Amino acid sequence: MTPACVTCKKTAPEVTIKRCAQCSSTPYCSRECQKADWKNHRKVCGKESAGCSSSSSPSELGSQASPLKGLEKSVTKPFTRIGNGTWLHDRPETDVYRLLIDAYRLRVEDEYKMEGKIDNDSLYAGSGSGLKGFRRFLDCVASHAGLLPSWWHAEKRACCERLGMDPSQWQNLCCAVEKSDIIEHYGMPYFHMELRMFAEKVLGSGIGGQDGTMVLQMMASREVDDRGNGQNPGKFAAMVDLKTMKTSIL
Repeated sequence: MTPACVTCKKTAPEVTIKRCAQCSSTPYCSRECQKADWKNHRKVCGKESAGCSSSSSPSELGSQASPLKGLEKSVTKPFTRIGNGTWLHDRPETDVYRLLIDAYRLRVEDEYKMEGKIDNDSLYAGSGSGLKGFRRFLDCVASHAGLLPSWWHAEKRACCERLGMDPSQWQNLCCAVEKSDIIEHYGMPYFHMELRMFAEKVLGSGIGGQDGTMVLQMMASREVDDRGNGQNPGKFAAMVDLKTMKTSIL
């Protein structure tokens, strides 16, 4: 069943549906509708969001564990993992599905907002869901040897697609997502960078054709090592286009 905005009751493709980033549950079509419903929603939002946190606490995993919530399991050195192609490895199956869906959702949002590019099979073109576009994205992921976990096969891919079409899930292909939603949902100020850099690795280029290799290397170099050394990578949230020398804030 296609989710409807709780305020105006409109559904896709008439409007683009997003979910409250705090509780990951209530659907809205705009900030205006979300604000209009806040008086009622605030009574339940905090209670719902309490159940969304990861089962692993930051104190158990260290300051560089990512993300702080939104997945069943956090990992360390995520940017290093992206660089060596193991970002999706050693994670619960459902977490892999969620990351693939959100990497795709944020990519099409970035292409629309930053490039004015609209995928014909996306929500931005009026489609009821982004499933067709997501399937093409999965094809691209599978074309890179080793990016997907060893347990991935056709049946697991079908499970991933079903999760993306489940209206009860935050990672819903019938709902658009933007940078601020990702940051709030996963509790990390730079988690959107993980999704963007993974998508760049899959598709071969960043938004606008930019190359984020140097930024990825910089982020990875500042992740903590086994002795706990390192810096918080969040302050390096910028992308440099070496051809134009323009810097884009991520």
